[in-house]
Amino acid sequence: MDELRNTRERPRSPACERNRKPILEVLRPRLPAGGTVLELGAGTGQHAAYFAGHLPRLRWLASDRVENHPGIRAWIEHAGLPNLEGPLALDVTSEEWPVNQVDAAFSANTAHIMSWPAVKAMFAGAGRILEPGAPFLLYGPFHYHGEPTSKSNARFDEWLKDEDPGMGIRDIDDIQALAGRCGLALEEDIAMPANNRTLVFRRN
Repeated sequence: MDELRNTRERPRSPACERNRKPILEVLRPRLPAGGTVLELGAGTGQHAAYFAGHLPRLRWLASDRVENHPGIRAWIEHAGLPNLEGPLALDVTSEEWPVNQVDAAFSANTAHIMSWPAVKAMFAGAGRILEPGAPFLLYGPFHYHGEPTSKSNARFDEWLKDEDPGMGIRDIDDIQALAGRCGLALEEDIAMPANNRTLVFRRN
């Protein structure tokens, strides 16, 4: 529900500005010391520029659907970082992804704006391209055993479904079962500000 602001062709999401530091604190000790990280659904591109700048030993690949590429490209060009690449054209529902193997994957605020078939495709794809033992970190709001964790999340879920019946906050039980079918085990469930969570999965 945050309104995007466009400043000199670089889109800005207030939510990204608020959550980037807490997310970085979770990412830093859980991502590998080196290698390639694929960001699924890079959105505005703000996270990619920020995380790549603070994690210089990692190669950060920003990916999203083509319609979001102009903003992501603007952030990548503005950052001018040697370890930040993209944007890669990636629709999670496609049978072929632009990368075949990565050392980690990350996605923020995507599962609730995707349809459930797209969420299933995202996990299946992550399961295919992650190295054994590699992490997949998923940030966003989640329900628990059919119940929202806050009144604000309940209202947000209603708003999402009014916008598109295919959207909605996902339940942790469904996500965990889906991950298991895709070879990913839930390792950590970390509380974040504003009633969000970071789920850390590990490739079996």
